[in-house]
Amino acid sequence: MNIAVIFAGGAGKRMHSKDRPKQFLEMYNKPIIIHTLEKFEKCDEIDAMVVVCIDGWIKHLEKLLYKYRIDKVRKIVTGANTGQMSIYNGLVAAKELSGSERSIVLIHDGVRPLIDDNLIRNNINAVMKNGSAITTSKVKETILVVDENSEEIIEVPPRKDSRVAKAPQSFWLDEILELHNRAQSDGIYDCIDSCTMMQMYGHSLYLVDGSDDNIKITTPEDFYVMRALVEAKENAQIYGYGEL
Repeated sequence: MNIAVIFAGGAGKRMHSKDRPKQFLEMYNKPIIIHTLEKFEKCDEIDAMVVVCIDGWIKHLEKLLYKYRIDKVRKIVTGANTGQMSIYNGLVAAKELSGSERSIVLIHDGVRPLIDDNLIRNNINAVMKNGSAITTSKVKETILVVDENSEEIIEVPPRKDSRVAKAPQSFWLDEILELHNRAQSDGIYDCIDSCTMMQMYGHSLYLVDGSDDNIKITTPEDFYVMRALVEAKENAQIYGYGEL
């Protein structure tokens, strides 16, 4: 099976939205989380989805899934106190779905809706070939490695060797779940993301280059950039401007 674990458990404090978490904000009369889920729903390569949802919003999400006919979501689980543990909850649910079948899991942000079929398929193919797939994009500006305490610049890595890590991050389900269990046994509960955990335990990581448009909505500025990108893509489709 190919299972998408969609993380929609954040409260979105940097978004400053008063009434609802950022994943439930509407863009063109549709919640952001639905924009994201529809991409996986329509992809033939995806067999099932698990959504990790912020506590107190599961009933609302269930209504949205019914309204927009999102049928591949097989389980909804609550988030935890850290991103690592929220993803763990999603992975456990994915394992319940897959049973003994060897499966690939794509871990994706619910507020990153501009994913497409090609990127999903490229992630799946990369896992089958290499064992992992970390979606990235090339950096456009110089990256600096600094000393957090002194603000001294320690290193200026070559731009050609630098990437921005995005999502999905994809793995064999049993392998990433085993590492999550190992991390908890080692007293680690707040690893920033799954690729960091994989590297921490000595696993090789392989990149899949994606589009610069594959942004994550974190701040109000991101929301307006995303809205402009969605509008541009719709105009390209209607007026025949070609791919953006």
